[in-house]
Amino acid sequence: MLHEDLMLLFIDERNGKLRTDGTSVENALAGAVLIELVNSGRIAFEPNGKKLQVVDPTPLKDTLLQESVSRIDRPMKPQKAVERLRKKVRDNVIAQLEARGVVRVAPRKVLGIFPAKSYLIENEKRAGEVRKSVGEVVLGYRGADARTGALVTLLHAVKAVHKVVEGDKRDMTKRAKDIAAGNWAGEAVRRAVEAIQAGVAAASAAAAAAASSGG
Repeated sequence: MLHEDLMLLFIDERNGKLRTDGTSVENALAGAVLIELVNSGRIAFEPNGKKLQVVDPTPLKDTLLQESVSRIDRPMKPQKAVERLRKKVRDNVIAQLEARGVVRVAPRKVLGIFPAKSYLIENEKRAGEVRKSVGEVVLGYRGADARTGALVTLLHAVKAVHKVVEGDKRDMTKRAKDIAAGNWAGEAVRRAVEAIQAGVAAASAAAAAAASSGG
């Protein structure tokens, strides 16, 4: 699943911490879930191309995706869909990875006082394969396919490519921008991914602005 692969990219395998802030992780994961729903044929754009809506109510076997479909209870813009889907998305994706034996959650303390969680990679082979495939694309060793293209696009939407892959930040950001605008997906999915990317970026900007004003 795209959201599981994305979560593995966000985990620093050296210490079990996240490689970027929690809000960015959740927005990107929500975007990944939305792409999965579009790919499954359950969600699609209205004829005018402005809002996403449920077009096939057939239940999905994956419980996280099925619960996510229920949150799209009316036609809504991609940003609103991302905002709806990001609630508890990190915990839900981690729970799936833990159930599959890919990740183990362990308690830790921040500053020796505040409780937090460490995400320890148990299936290093799977995590390594995801990181390798995305790294090869971002570093220009090979072109993007539908899976790596979507992952890089979502990382780019939350400005996290350089936090996930080691390399020259400027070069990787430029390459990720080109990949995000590339033709690695079919037209219908491509249009959806572009809108979701914009929705993820907008949701992240709104969350950052809210946090700044709150501080």
